[in-house]
Amino acid sequence: MTSKTLLEQLNWRYATKKMDPAKSVPQEKVDTIIEAIRLSPTSSGTQPFELLVVTNPELRNDICKAASDQSPITDGSHLLVFAAWDNYTEARIDEVAKLNVEKRGDLPLIGQYYGNLKASYVPRDPEVNYAHAARQAYIALGIAMVAAAEQEVDSTPMEGFDPSKVDEILGLKELGLRSVVLLPLGYRDPTGDWLLNMPKVRKSRETMVTQVD
Repeated sequence: MTSKTLLEQLNWRYATKKMDPAKSVPQEKVDTIIEAIRLSPTSSGTQPFELLVVTNPELRNDICKAASDQSPITDGSHLLVFAAWDNYTEARIDEVAKLNVEKRGDLPLIGQYYGNLKASYVPRDPEVNYAHAARQAYIALGIAMVAAAEQEVDSTPMEGFDPSKVDEILGLKELGLRSVVLLPLGYRDPTGDWLLNMPKVRKSRETMVTQVD
């Protein structure tokens, strides 16, 4: 296991532009990243998204075409697809409440809390609910990238794809899901990545942080 500090790991990571297709991420590292995603916080603990781990070469090739031929999708060994719920429904919220009861006991507070959640969420426009669910997926995306860096695995977050095509390729509509963001995992190709040796560019702390006492 790496002995780097968190900040050293974050300075090491970058949005890898070229991955080495000859190197595959070991399953135990992938499992650690997936577990970090599973443990990610979400609003009201709903976890309103699912994760697809795509290793099938043909499917990744099809997704690559729907993503402007971004090579990490096919050169990396694993493609994570974060797919948010297309809507909040009574059934979905009831499943979350049921899980809470199983883990914490049949407390009156649980029924009341998720009853209020249904009353608030279910009548809303489905697009509003999808947007909310997608934001929860992005929380998990951030944690996934940190977990990948901790495992010294390269990753590249991607929004530049056609969601409707990816949804069709993976059959997500039938599952009540919509693709939100992609995260290829793999190992950088030091001979082919133009970004690798460039310094990290970030705003200064003074520029982006305001202390409010």
